[in-house]
Amino acid sequence: MTVTFRTTNNGQGWRKLCAAVAVLASIGFTAVSEAASPQMASDAMGYAPEGSCAGCHEQQNSAWKDSDHGWAMREATPSNVLGDFDDGVFEDGEVKARFHRDGDRFVATIEGPEDPQADWEIAYTFGYSPLQQYLVELPDGKLQALTIAWDSRPEDEGGQQWFSLYPGQTFTPDDPLHWRGRYQNWNAMCADCHSTNLIKGYDLDSDSFSTTWHEQTVGCQSCHGPSQPHVDWATDWQQDHGDVATDARTEARAEANSAEQLDATDMGLPVDPSEWQGKELVEQCARCHSRRQMLGKGTEPGTPLTDAALPSLLSEGLYHADGQIQGEVYVYGSFAQSRMYQEGVTCTNCHDPHTTRVKIEGNGLCTQCHNLAPPAEYPGIKPMDYDSHDHHHHEPGSEGAQCVSCHMPETPYMEVDPRRDHSFRVPRPDLHDATNSPNACASCHQDKSPEESASSIQQWFGDLSRANQQGRPHYGVTLQAARNGDPEALDGLVELVNDDRTPDIVRATAVDELANYGAPAVPTLEQALQDESSLVRAAAAPPFAQAPDNARIQRLLPLISDSELAVRDEAIKALAGTSMLLIPEGQRDKVLEVRRDYERRLREGADLPGNRLNLAVLLARTAREDEAIEQYRAALKMDPYFLPARANMVTLLSGEGDVEEARDVLQEGLALEEMPEPDRGHLAYLLALSLAEDKQFEEAAEWLDKAAEWRPAHARTHYNRSLLLDRLGRKDEALAALNQGLQYAPDDPDLLYAAVYLNASLGQVTDALQAMTQLREIRPDDPKLQRLEQQLRGQDVTP
Repeated sequence: MTVTFRTTNNGQGWRKLCAAVAVLASIGFTAVSEAASPQMASDAMGYAPEGSCAGCHEQQNSAWKDSDHGWAMREATPSNVLGDFDDGVFEDGEVKARFHRDGDRFVATIEGPEDPQADWEIAYTFGYSPLQQYLVELPDGKLQALTIAWDSRPEDEGGQQWFSLYPGQTFTPDDPLHWRGRYQNWNAMCADCHSTNLIKGYDLDSDSFSTTWHEQTVGCQSCHGPSQPHVDWATDWQQDHGDVATDARTEARAEANSAEQLDATDMGLPVDPSEWQGKELVEQCARCHSRRQMLGKGTEPGTPLTDAALPSLLSEGLYHADGQIQGEVYVYGSFAQSRMYQEGVTCTNCHDPHTTRVKIEGNGLCTQCHNLAPPAEYPGIKPMDYDSHDHHHHEPGSEGAQCVSCHMPETPYMEVDPRRDHSFRVPRPDLHDATNSPNACASCHQDKSPEESASSIQQWFGDLSRANQQGRPHYGVTLQAARNGDPEALDGLVELVNDDRTPDIVRATAVDELANYGAPAVPTLEQALQDESSLVRAAAAPPFAQAPDNARIQRLLPLISDSELAVRDEAIKALAGTSMLLIPEGQRDKVLEVRRDYERRLREGADLPGNRLNLAVLLARTAREDEAIEQYRAALKMDPYFLPARANMVTLLSGEGDVEEARDVLQEGLALEEMPEPDRGHLAYLLALSLAEDKQFEEAAEWLDKAAEWRPAHARTHYNRSLLLDRLGRKDEALAALNQGLQYAPDDPDLLYAAVYLNASLGQVTDALQAMTQLREIRPDDPKLQRLEQQLRGQDVTP
């Protein structure tokens, strides 16, 4: 007989289930689980058993075992748990917790708003310094990370206590940030970087996991690849040469390998990290140490990053406009901007690959290269004494004299974990106003303005705006202008894309921003599709999703055979919805094959709202609207605050004629208490447009008033609001709404056109002409403006 079990979401229920399964199995029952707890993979896939490397590589194993990688994920045993489970207590508002032990079992008793007190057994530890998190096992194969963590720093640094990752905030169990919520789910959010060769085993229909790994933590094979063939080779070698002590055996093998000129393949190794150079090596680390979208292919060592993941660009919320870190971005995107990265410096120049710690503490780490006699491989370094007052202009030995204080400022994450910016940028307080980015000097000199800091730096080093950019403006100025919707940013973006001295991640970001500039950007976007950088090519594909079918096919079809998976995915997503009859017959099968593979991987990875969004977009573009709506609903179930899914769903429903349902979806979002005001403003704007289309003008105006309040910097809201108020005969209010918009976007052409019209209709010709003058500066070649100006001045106009 077969029995299917489901359990309630609490640790005791799960333990009782396991005990029940054991009893039933003893009397002949078979338990069928809809998902499985995370476990070792049954298929070795060429991976050696965990710990196999230690026998021969004792030194490396000893260095690794107490590293961040070695502690990435461990079972909750007395030797691994660092937190106070001797009736340790924590309280933050309505959230209360007690941490205690039941023999060798570690238990957290937690209660919170709408969340009755319950006991939860700790299954695994997660990390160790400067904090340790704890994982609880739930049904459906899920592990969840508690949002109360242990501060493992020394007491004199403020550590050795329980703390909340969200201090002062409380979440109900239906919130995605609650510890049982989607964004605290280990399988989806953390697992692939904290274990070796992790396969999530996600089932879309049941929203469950059967996750496996080949090493529970980040082990040797995470970087060196599946190594059972190498273990077999080493065993054969030992049989041929006899058993000797570990160190002697390793040395003897090395000598023999050298004499026989054996390479990694001869020794059964899939890759040889010693052969990785520059960007190739960095990309191996970036498989985890980056903010990225995984592509569902796995992370095979030795392959390019964009064949396994699509790295995030310098997007607002993740990075400041000048590229400084803002969100939690995990190093790669910062380092990829740096001069060091462009010159071939790698992670292992500074970090020991086995301990993961820096090789030298203090300024000595930087002066390995930055000294009076720089290494020949880095000819761009100017010879000088960098660890001197003449360079850093601070008291020797002080905080200000440390290289990292100025060139790698810290940003704290997870409350107690300060992380350094790896772009190694020269401090530019002179750009503070233009980029709205942090000023590194203010980390210590909080009493000084950016202007004062800039003045000091200019006295010491001269005009940095020319010295460090070869006369070019810093890309941060251009990117900030693009973020502000400045029409004049177009030329700067084009220059960035075409300048091969600019880092690829910056060029790709410029390509992404160009998508907002319409037809004038198309030639540059077309050129970017053929760029040498896979990141730039991937960024250039999405804008062509809106192009006519023939143009889409001509430009994107070559990319479905691109060498990098990220580019192929972006191309096939943008091609989706194109009539197959327009695609050359000989390539139709290839298009369908690539699209099916992309959809398969989207379904296997649809464990997060953003991944469901990508799946829904593909389904909608391929005329499967009902399925797309289902996936949008699933995304909003995971995270009701996820604006892209809600906005896309509203657009799709409206297009299908389900206007009332679309408005219901908008109203549901507007009713969410914790919805951020800018997102609330966007929803109010969409609702107002829907109501206006239905000629419900008064109600539409009310929602536009709210949209302008919640999202005041959105120029289009003010534009539509002024036109609607004018239509309702409320001209003075319309003009006030328009002027409010011009305060935020003084050079917006649509707002200025409306200002000309509204002022003229009110008889305020002087104000209308002033707006006209601004328009002429922005659009000097617009033929309509001369005619309009003549009309305003009362001149005769030839038809």
